[in-house]
Amino acid sequence: MALRVNEIFFSIQGESSYAGLPCAFIRLTGCNLRCRYCDTTYAYDEGKEMSLAQVVARVKRWNPFLVEITGGEPLMQEDTPALIQALIQKGYRVLLETNGSFDIAAIPPECVRILDLKCPSSGQSDKIHWQNLDRLAPKDQVKFVIQDRKDYAFAKRALKKVGTRIPCRNLLFSPVHGVLAPRSLAEWILEDGLCVRLHLQLHKVIWPESIRGR
Repeated sequence: MALRVNEIFFSIQGESSYAGLPCAFIRLTGCNLRCRYCDTTYAYDEGKEMSLAQVVARVKRWNPFLVEITGGEPLMQEDTPALIQALIQKGYRVLLETNGSFDIAAIPPECVRILDLKCPSSGQSDKIHWQNLDRLAPKDQVKFVIQDRKDYAFAKRALKKVGTRIPCRNLLFSPVHGVLAPRSLAEWILEDGLCVRLHLQLHKVIWPESIRGR
């Protein structure tokens, strides 16, 4: 088994409800979507082949509590579920961030699935695999990256499809960095009394000059 890996690095978790915790990141190469605001376009094609054993060994040197598999889009690679299982067997808490266009059924249930449902400003909202919502567990998370009022209205409608299966602490509303002011999104959430988490990209606050993994 082998994977095409863009980068592996140790940093502070900047997103999700785990933000602020040290985390090992495995960024896999390739993405089937082309979001207009994408900040990891370098992961579309760049990468090298690594075996599962090599990836796990690289992560082990940091002895992390938390490991996130991200991209690109990790589920483009058929061996991603096997990597997740290997990491779980080593005792790590594993997060998977996926763009929501692939079926998540094959992901081991112990993994925390972070489903990034694409809003209209991404240009990719028609690619959502809505059946994934039926496969989510309370520990999983749903994220909306919001650029404007249209995106916000879309996210509010999508919350009705999510229903009560996901607690509000795991429903993430994130402003597009540098485009929508966090204050504006916060005020919309408060005005509507939404039970969601305002979600900022902490790593961009800590390392604003960095364009690659930190």
